[in-house]
Amino acid sequence: MRTEIHRDSVAFQRLRPEWNALVQRSLCNRIFVTWEWQAIWWECLGEGELHLLTLRADDGLLVGIAPLCRVTGQTGERAFRWIGCVDVSDYLDLIALPEYEAALHKAILDYVTGPDAPAWDYVDLCNIPQDSHTHRALAELAVQRSLYARAEVQDVCPVISLPDTWDAYLDSLDKKQRHEIRRKMRRIEQETQTRRYTANNTNTLDDAVDTFIHLHKKSDPDKEAFMTVQMVQFFKEICRALFENGWLQLAFIEMDGVEAATMLNFDYNGEILVYNSGYDPSAYAGLSPGIVLLADCIRSAIESGRKRFDFLRGNEDYKFRFGAAATTVHNLLISPRPLP
Repeated sequence: MRTEIHRDSVAFQRLRPEWNALVQRSLCNRIFVTWEWQAIWWECLGEGELHLLTLRADDGLLVGIAPLCRVTGQTGERAFRWIGCVDVSDYLDLIALPEYEAALHKAILDYVTGPDAPAWDYVDLCNIPQDSHTHRALAELAVQRSLYARAEVQDVCPVISLPDTWDAYLDSLDKKQRHEIRRKMRRIEQETQTRRYTANNTNTLDDAVDTFIHLHKKSDPDKEAFMTVQMVQFFKEICRALFENGWLQLAFIEMDGVEAATMLNFDYNGEILVYNSGYDPSAYAGLSPGIVLLADCIRSAIESGRKRFDFLRGNEDYKFRFGAAATTVHNLLISPRPLP
């Protein structure tokens, strides 16, 4: 086994031919750990020092990646974190062939406690999915090495398990919600000239992303503040990369020729992930275009044979009204000193 620590971003290009093949064979086959997401996040939003750890078998095969960086907080505390953590990447984890996960856990702790690692106060790993081994196994191994570790629930990710038909989905909801969805979808058709569409043309994709960003910023003051110059660049680059891979679902509902609402979803590994949305509160808000568009996306997912509709992080009530059940993501904190 050979462990390497990559400190220069050129490593992303060197690893590109192998990265996604490993993701697809790992237990964490999530869009947020693909090469595209990790490399673009680091380019647009990365901070601190890159500490990208790779593990290779004796024959040279890439069997594990721990995408780490080291950042210094405002209070001076130094922490190893995932590349991508925390705000824009809903599921993060190490990437490994299942039979090499334990070896990668060992390699991570060997590195951070070894002589070549810089000083650190925490290993602070966010958004680990509930079905991952990392937040349990790495914590246990850290304690065995006389470190201090704590894993805890960080957030919820509501998920709908989709049935085979739209009617079966509606029947799974309570009577009031089922009635509301049908009423809103019927009313919007009766009162406006409505068009639903998804961005599917490479020549007009940039314009579609600009429209999404415009609606996203208009929908809420917090969302407008979120869209910094760096974040806008990230959204543009990630949408282009995911579109080229067939992983982007950028959906709009247009009413009387005006784009009223949008949803930025991902179509990856047999499921739809609801990443972000926007709407114009001054354009037909009383007709609930965002709710209608969400219902359309659920129906499209069912008709396309997808089995999961993942709302990602956040426990907003509407997600549960649409039939989602809570799953969790976890934070793992490791320190050489007792944790507060």
